[in-house]
Order: sequence, then structure tokens, then C-alpha cells
Amino acid sequence: MATIANLTVKSDGSMEGTLATLTVTAPISIIRNGRKTKENEPDWRVVSRKNGFELGAGWDRFSQNTGAEYTSLSLSAPEFGTIYANIANAPGDDPSKKVAIWNPPA
Repeated sequence: MATIANLTVKSDGSMEGTLATLTVTAPISIIRNGRKTKENEPDWRVVSRKNGFELGAGWDRFSQNTGAEYTSLSLSAPEFGTIYANIANAPGDDPSKKVAIWNPPA
């Protein structure tokens, strides 16, 4: 699977980093959805740090195999269509570093 973003977890739990594909490089923030009122609404909002446009959303999920919690992202923009990804710990032992791993549709 391809890494499409390198992220740093900030003290408030939000994440910042760079979304990078073959055709797009964009600074992004992943912030908690403070207006969530229903279970099916996203837990996270993904926004461009360049212009503030919303690029997608994320939902906290639990692995059916291990029970581990992870965040599933759905990103969409005219430049790249729709991309699905999961946030995971980055290689190494730094808990403040995360990556978004491309999750192509089946």
C-alpha cells in the first residue's frame, strides 16, 4: 500500500501534514468534527491548509480482526477524484507521527 500523507499529531489531537500523490502535493489538516451530532456523521474533517477548502472526512473505526481503533478517510477533489485511506502509526516509535495509507476500493 502507498503512503499518501505524512502527518504530525498536535497537542489538541488534530493532525497536520502533506497529502502527496503523483499529481497533487497539498498541505492538509485533519481536525475533530466539533459539530458532530449523529453517529453516522464524520469524526474528523480534512481541510486544505492552503485555502481552507474541505477535502474530505474521517470516521473512527475498529478492526474486525484485531479490535484496534483506526481512522478511515475519504478524500475528494477535482484534481484527484475520490481517494480512500486509513491513518496508521508511522514507522518508528514516535507516537506523534502518523501516515495515511491509500486504501483502493475493492
